[in-house]
Amino acid sequence: MALSAPATLPESSREKSFTRLVVAVSIGNALEWYDISSYGYFAVYVSRAFFPNSDPTISLLLTFGTFGLAFLIRPIGGVVLGAYADRHGRKASLMVSIVLMTAGTLAIAIMPSYQTIGLVAPIAVLAARLVQGFSAGGEFGSSTAFLVEHAPGRRGFIASWQFASQGLGQVLSSLFGIGLTSWMTATDLNSWGWRIPFLFGILVGPVGIYIRNHLEDATAPPAAKHESVVGKVFTEQKLRVVLAIGALAVSTAVNYLIVYMPTYVVKTLNLAPTVGFTATLAAAVAVTILTPVAGTVSDRVGRTTHMIAVGLLLLVSVFPAFLLLTRTPVAAVIVLTVLYLATLKALYFGPLAALMSELFPAATRATGLGLSYNIGVTVFGGMGPAFMTWLGGFALIGNLAPGYYLTVVCALSLSALVTIRRTSADAIEA
Repeated sequence: MALSAPATLPESSREKSFTRLVVAVSIGNALEWYDISSYGYFAVYVSRAFFPNSDPTISLLLTFGTFGLAFLIRPIGGVVLGAYADRHGRKASLMVSIVLMTAGTLAIAIMPSYQTIGLVAPIAVLAARLVQGFSAGGEFGSSTAFLVEHAPGRRGFIASWQFASQGLGQVLSSLFGIGLTSWMTATDLNSWGWRIPFLFGILVGPVGIYIRNHLEDATAPPAAKHESVVGKVFTEQKLRVVLAIGALAVSTAVNYLIVYMPTYVVKTLNLAPTVGFTATLAAAVAVTILTPVAGTVSDRVGRTTHMIAVGLLLLVSVFPAFLLLTRTPVAAVIVLTVLYLATLKALYFGPLAALMSELFPAATRATGLGLSYNIGVTVFGGMGPAFMTWLGGFALIGNLAPGYYLTVVCALSLSALVTIRRTSADAIEA
């Protein structure tokens, strides 16, 4: 594939072009994760505004249920926008996804509450989340394909910015959480303060649209116009999709556990909201900084070697970490436990996007990535907070629900990685 900057340019010019490429592609992913984390972090307040109920747990389940339902449309967005990217180019699909994402954020930010417009409010919020889910579904496949095809020799490093940008979005959401819960009264925060992060997200959207619109796409649409990209993925590349989902599972489960943490701290551990937001801030900083480092390491030692080692460490330590957290529910322990999990997540995350992209040929890469990523995120991530809220209601499991959940998912991901390691991408059949 052609690079975004010709090789004849001076080194400084090529680096500038490389940086511009990463920023332009990653900003949409950062906006997506800023919105996802804002909705998850402020779920307690969103539930009171749009899903009021005499039972706070039911109200929260409705909020996280809406959060999870929006993920059900993500595989559709991944297939539709992925196929569009494979047919018409990566940039064209990236422009569609960021416009839709910004529109959905605007709708949530200005939506009147249940007390004002009644049942229309939760229905409209669900519709806005579905629009965001569709757009986010197409974001990962198109942007990852765009990145790896512009820097094939540094796939681990450049693709890692997909996930590093998620950390940046979560940093911003966590800072808003700490600031608003520290400086605003509970009444103002419940009334209107929770809208501030979403209003900020609206400002980011136009910036991302402008930058992407001025981005030069040096890659040609890889699929022939007459070729059925979606049909090829579903009929000939099913195993590739399954393996990509499996490799993704534990990373997305940990990710959404961190999104769930502010709610877990308030509702389960009965601590101040600032404790949860401080933990998510520490986690987001770790992801932003360490993910590109891990991607670079994987370019040298290999994707599966690196990821299996981190996966094994997660498998043996995630349950003890939650046991410590529930037995000693103080601020320092919570922050350090979440930081530890985020560090392992970042180290696992780094090579993941490149590994997934290498499972699919160029002609179906955006579609295959979009489908596998969004099924994995929906099943193991998006529904995770609601599942853990429900699972925590069982007496034998209780506060340790996240620990049980992550241990099982981690074992699944390790199985997928071992299979990928033993089978070359070219040998994987339907």
